[in-house]
Amino acid sequence: MTSEPGAGEFYPFVGVGPHPKPWPVGDQYDRELLEHGDQRNVLDEYRYWTVEAIVGDLNKKRNPLHIAVENWKHDLNIGSLIRTANAFNVAGIHIVGKRDWNRRGAMVTDRYMRVHHHPTVSEFADWANAEKLPIIGIDNIDVSQRLEHRPLPKSCILFFGQEGSGMSDEAVAICGVVLAIEQYGSTRSINASAAGAIAMYAWGLQHLSPKNGDDDIGKG
Repeated sequence: MTSEPGAGEFYPFVGVGPHPKPWPVGDQYDRELLEHGDQRNVLDEYRYWTVEAIVGDLNKKRNPLHIAVENWKHDLNIGSLIRTANAFNVAGIHIVGKRDWNRRGAMVTDRYMRVHHHPTVSEFADWANAEKLPIIGIDNIDVSQRLEHRPLPKSCILFFGQEGSGMSDEAVAICGVVLAIEQYGSTRSINASAAGAIAMYAWGLQHLSPKNGDDDIGKG
């Protein structure tokens, strides 16, 4: 059965009403959604499905990209970053630091993701090394190289700092490379959620193909 949104959560009305009878048959369907309508922000192919069924289907086609973010100050951008990661169906989200993070911007998309917690940067680095996943930092600091036109591994972790302070020195130290997004205006930085969207799109251009297009983009 589909659970109701919790306190402070809401679903934007982008859904559909009750399903006309006869109802479709299958374990993936949620009887309450069929009866009352599905107002969740999900793809049409997942209409009226249970959360568990959607997660099960997504798990069959996760992309080998991981997203990690430091969480020391309950940064609001973390939720927005995770919502973008959902759009790219990444293999995992990694919260480094405090376990509790600001979920508001995620718009409940974290329910469809694999979210891992690592109390310290060193524990996260140990996990990445065991999985043989290179860690690529995204920040505009002195040691950064340009993200633009940079080949990115298909299986990797993009590691983000938090709003204002950026990546910690400890986080920078575990990265194989730190990449910066070129900027052309007066602001010193863009927020983590915007940086995450740009970086994930750059990765996707190299390794993903459009669902509804004829072009093959970056078969890797």
